[in-house]
Amino acid sequence: MSETEHTSQWWPRMSDAAANAEARRIIDDVYRPTPPPPPIPTSYRDTTEHPTVRDAAPVWQEDHRIVPAWAAGTAVASIGIGAGATGVGCGIWLVLKGFSSMSVTGVVCMGVLFTGAAFFVLSIGAAFSRARRSVSHQTYTGPVIKNTHVTTHSRGLARTNNTFHG
Repeated sequence: MSETEHTSQWWPRMSDAAANAEARRIIDDVYRPTPPPPPIPTSYRDTTEHPTVRDAAPVWQEDHRIVPAWAAGTAVASIGIGAGATGVGCGIWLVLKGFSSMSVTGVVCMGVLFTGAAFFVLSIGAAFSRARRSVSHQTYTGPVIKNTHVTTHSRGLARTNNTFHG
């Protein structure tokens, strides 16, 4: 194969202007903006009439429910208990959060305060208990005789008879 035969096989078959026009058409086809897809419906409302049952058309009926008192009370109580528990929990969380940021000395001082409060409550309770116990009502007015004479009869290991004499 000679040099001229080789180049003649690969020589372009169209003119430069035609090649440029074809290249421009291919590029325009590739980079042409495509129209957006049509919107997809996400809901559908059926506007056909509802079938009637026999001769009667549907009639609107008012809703007049009466909640029993126990159900309303239970609902209010549960809301109150939940709010109270939330408040107590938040209070405990805040106290413990404050304790966690304190030093050891501060924690010991707070412990002393709580211990003092506990001793105060215990002393008040003991005082009330002793005050109630000191008031006694005597039901017997005659002399009291204490006789503790017991007679015991034993027969074997399991048969014991105790007699109290008074």
